[in-house]
Amino acid sequence: MALTKRQREILDYIRLFIRENGYSPSLEEIGKHFGLSSVATVHKHVQHLVQKGQLRKAWNRSRSVEPVEDDPHLGEIPLLGTVAAGNPIAAVEIPEKVTVPEALLRNGTPVFALRVKGDSMIDEQIRDGDTVIVESRQEARDGETVVALIRGEEATLKKLYRNGRTVRLEPANASFEPILVPADEVEVRGVVTGLVRAY
Repeated sequence: MALTKRQREILDYIRLFIRENGYSPSLEEIGKHFGLSSVATVHKHVQHLVQKGQLRKAWNRSRSVEPVEDDPHLGEIPLLGTVAAGNPIAAVEIPEKVTVPEALLRNGTPVFALRVKGDSMIDEQIRDGDTVIVESRQEARDGETVVALIRGEEATLKKLYRNGRTVRLEPANASFEPILVPADEVEVRGVVTGLVRAY
């Protein structure tokens, strides 16, 4: 999951502190570094970093937070912004990073993540607020769930079907109509290969 600016700063500080001292900073030390007088505020930030898979924490000892990037089963990929699972929206790119299981990283093929907005793909178990993992490629087979760019500016998440000179972008929700577009106005940016959900 994506980190806020403050969470990224705290994570970077914890990494630096551990490198310089050989142990983790206390919540008080983190708070002092960032000018935060409330330990509860620091605790909240640390909790979010744990929930987002960036830190691990042992509850039975102090100075127990440590980054999880050493885990060989996790990898970091760019979160490039938001994609519509509904009506197409303007493509937005806000580079961040998201940590995912290594199993979602395929044979060195470029992979990126996008946050989903809308519920046109709920029958494929892709919900509003989810983060989809996308294999970056410009070719897709009929029936694959793709990130498609329409007329170079509107991005949408749909199942792709070709019919001659037309492309049908099919939702997975009966409340939405398929989008029919001339093939030369559709650009496949990638194929969905995984999903990350926060509860």
